[in-house]
Amino acid sequence: MKKASLITDGSCLGNPGPGGWACILRFGAVEKEIFGYDPHTTNNRMELMAAIQGLIAFKEPCEVEITTDAEYVRQGITQWVVLWKRRHWWMKNQPVRNADLWMELDELTGVHKTNWIWTKGHAIHQDNNRCDWLAQNAARTQTSSWPDGRPHGPLRLDLGRDYLPPKPQASLFDKDDPEDDGEDENNSG
Repeated sequence: MKKASLITDGSCLGNPGPGGWACILRFGAVEKEIFGYDPHTTNNRMELMAAIQGLIAFKEPCEVEITTDAEYVRQGITQWVVLWKRRHWWMKNQPVRNADLWMELDELTGVHKTNWIWTKGHAIHQDNNRCDWLAQNAARTQTSSWPDGRPHGPLRLDLGRDYLPPKPQASLFDKDDPEDDGEDENNSG
């Protein structure tokens, strides 16, 4: 399996508001930057979209080291997703926020072997800073790296932001389950 790296970032002007995402893909000496936008979104959705679009861009399954400054994404895909899947993408009383994108990302981590690394945002990580600039610029200008100007590449599942997972049976929410479903309830994204 080929080894590659992916650096991601998302941005939102307001929250919600116009957003942008960006990623840098590296395979050996080859580097590729891709970026896109959403006219009305949240920062968390843009952070997720950056990781999704980066993984989709690899043409074959790879071992990918993913660097993100979003703990929401890193913890979500490495820890919280196990419980979310067991509960069919529901928390105790509501669906997982951004379930459409979490399902996309989960499917892609089944294709690639991923290792998630957190870096402090707006710090000394050169590629993260570049992604931050690209994402902010995409949010401001509502532009993308695609010649036809579309906001992002095709998604595998393409469920859409309004997707609502079917409500599971109450028995899925056992008393043994931890109270913390993983998402920060105060987080708007």
